[in-house]
Amino acid sequence: MGALGLALVAALLFGASTPASKLLIANIPPFQLAGLLYLGAALGTLPAALRDRARSGAQHGRRPLDAANLRRLWGSIVLGGIVGPVLVLLALQRADSSSVALLLNLEMAATAALGVACFREHLGRSGWSGVCLGLAAGAAVSLQGGWPGASAGLLVGGACVAWGLDNHLTALIDALSPAQATVCKGVVAGGFNFGLGLLLEPVSLALVDGLLAGLVGVLCYGLSIVLYIVSAQHLGATRAQVAFASAPFLGAGLSFVFLGESLGWEHLLAAGLLAAGVLLLVLDRHEHEHEHPALEHVHSHRHDDGHHEHAHDGQAAPRRHTHRHRHERQVHAHRHLPDLHHRHRH
Repeated sequence: MGALGLALVAALLFGASTPASKLLIANIPPFQLAGLLYLGAALGTLPAALRDRARSGAQHGRRPLDAANLRRLWGSIVLGGIVGPVLVLLALQRADSSSVALLLNLEMAATAALGVACFREHLGRSGWSGVCLGLAAGAAVSLQGGWPGASAGLLVGGACVAWGLDNHLTALIDALSPAQATVCKGVVAGGFNFGLGLLLEPVSLALVDGLLAGLVGVLCYGLSIVLYIVSAQHLGATRAQVAFASAPFLGAGLSFVFLGESLGWEHLLAAGLLAAGVLLLVLDRHEHEHEHPALEHVHSHRHDDGHHEHAHDGQAAPRRHTHRHRHERQVHAHRHLPDLHHRHRH
């Protein structure tokens, strides 16, 4: 299967988590379910994390996380692993899974707006138009259902803000691979949510329900993340994200097919608005002369992107690989997106 196919499979798996969680939350309280989902994600991502740890250790030895990366990791755990999933599960108690699935595309708008406000990203006219279309789509879905729909919309909106912050914090972690960060998040956040759920409500978890929740976590969170990372290493993050942005629509489609939920005009309107908004956000780029200060970090990269020109002991570097490397100061101009090397004001 090609890289684009892997990205679409990742989107399908993540999209399936919404209707699957809708079924599970009828028998499992929200905090306990959120814990099981993220513990499953940690289990599903563990093999890739161990592989990344072995490669990094063999090449550069073990290095402890610095204070900045520790803050980013803990912020990612609290916001992305604890706050976000619990808010979505509470929303699923108030609204059908198809509406919640479509509303989850607000995450891209939240990520873009937060990037400008807090993380030194640039957003042009096209990008702001995409954010506005995303907000309009959320209003079309949430307000149609009256107060239950509006309250669910607010909960999903809060989750998308939490996950938007999580996206930026995770993207700035340059001492761990994405798989390693996901395992840390899954173990800590999953354990916290499940433990808190046991304190809030008595244990009434059937073994079958617990195993199914863990399986959803392994496939729809853990495996989905691994497949997305593999696809992004071949397609580039932007093209992979375009494919992965189909996840909410796939989740809504699965809800219509398997849960028998009705398809209304508000779903069609929201789908169209969200699709247009995603396209505008992806197309929004800019170009100017900018400076890269000297730094050292770890991330997946290739040597033909104009930013990675370090040597590999006289050997040809793999097309895409991950290791700790150092950048010297560089000044140049090109079209760019706000990745690890392009977070600046101008």
